Amino acid sequence: MVQTASTMLPLGTKAPDFRLPDTDGKLVSSSVFAGKPLLVIFMCNHCPFVKHIRAGLAQLSRDYLSKGLAMVGINSNDVANFPDDSPEKMREEKAAAGYAFPYLFDESQAVAKAYRAACTPDFYLFDRQHKLVYRGQFDDSRPKNNVPVTGRDLRAAIDAVLAGRPAPADQKPSIGCNIKWKAGNEPEYFG
Repeated sequence: MVQTASTMLPLGTKAPDFRLPDTDGKLVSSSVFAGKPLLVIFMCNHCPFVKHIRAGLAQLSRDYLSKGLAMVGINSNDVANFPDDSPEKMREEKAAAGYAFPYLFDESQAVAKAYRAACTPDFYLFDRQHKLVYRGQFDDSRPKNNVPVTGRDLRAAIDAVLAGRPAPADQKPSIGCNIKWKAGNEPEYFG
């Protein structure tokens, strides 16, 4: 299992816009989240790192969506070579995992490139003005390291944003599988 780290997009970056289909084919636009803190997660179905935090991620959505956090998962993987990440399988995974947030498909991979996403999972937390305040790991847990999945790092950042405080300054890169780029579509920052 090859580990890839987040690119750590500069703090203060404005959230790139997106308009992507969810697991039911309905288009979801970033503009519907205006005025709310927004968590964007690049994820997929088959990655062992995402599978490892699956229950914790579902719980995080149940804990924070009712408190005013907007949240989306985005799958940008090449489904021709990774059919387990297809929109049909995304629909099944969303239901099985209990994700309470929209799970979107970035077929062109343009949104992943706009965010400089590199791995799954890759987390981007934006404040109410959609300026980046946190990009980093869920917590210190990794597959097979025996550290409990708590979401501690991301939860601390979300709690701060919801309370109108700065996110913690100590932000460790997320680690996961690399995004599965289509042949010839690899971005310059990750080639």
